[in-house]
Amino acid sequence: MVLKYAYFPGCVAQGACRELDQSTKAVSRSLGIELIELKKAACCGSGTFKEDSQLLEDTVNARNIALAEELNLPLLTHCSTCQGVIGHVDERLKSADSEYLNQVNGFLNREGCSPYQGSTEVKHLLWALVSDYGLDAIAAKVTRKLSGLKCAAFYGCYLLRGQDRPLDDPFNPTSMENLFEAVGATPIQYRGRTQCCGWPLSSYATEQSFQMAGKHIKAAIQAGADCMVTPCPLCHLNLDSRQPEVEQVIGEKLGLPILHLPQLVGLAIGISPSELGLDRHIVATKSVLAKLGK
Repeated sequence: MVLKYAYFPGCVAQGACRELDQSTKAVSRSLGIELIELKKAACCGSGTFKEDSQLLEDTVNARNIALAEELNLPLLTHCSTCQGVIGHVDERLKSADSEYLNQVNGFLNREGCSPYQGSTEVKHLLWALVSDYGLDAIAAKVTRKLSGLKCAAFYGCYLLRGQDRPLDDPFNPTSMENLFEAVGATPIQYRGRTQCCGWPLSSYATEQSFQMAGKHIKAAIQAGADCMVTPCPLCHLNLDSRQPEVEQVIGEKLGLPILHLPQLVGLAIGISPSELGLDRHIVATKSVLAKLGK
């Protein structure tokens, strides 16, 4: 059976960090997963809409979900923040009373949009790979085991605690570590892997945001990590793109490569580093490729 999803790429992966969208599509093609991109989808709001109006957040994301429902497909994200926001909206609307749901759908109808029906699910790429595709099937696709590569998972906060019913333990998750092992890499445990990267603070408390990011990166380095792997473009921004600024704030050199989850999987299943966009990172990934003999 071919896995097929309505793909919600989000904003960051199509703007500041295009290598994340690029690698997600490359891995999906290689694994035979079909992605139908939701080109009419809107930004999920990354949790900011509800600061002004919960109804606004619910209506915007009810429309996003309805676009997937039109295709009769699950909505696939590759962003922890998008997963947390859209997934929680889906949970809330599925249990909402008819009056509130009619209000949301009334706004959608006014704009000529399909109504939200609650007929599909919102799923992060990590859950799709682990639960739908399966670890054994991924292991069977590996053409070059990532033996000797020590990977520190950075789950962040939204993926694990953004919804009422997360698909992994919110405080002691294992999904990413299990995936690392399936492709031959060694998982590294360290304090901070389930904490916030600091991105939500970055616009108004930049120094504190960078201190948070630096603390997590340092902990991963001290635990022996060769790289950090994140399932979230916003975490990627704070941990990779801003790592030079983080170094200035904490007064220490870090230089830890940050990989997006599909980039790690892609290396194991034979996709070239350039096709995965590894040459677009701020922190060079050459040390990771050298470790793998690439």
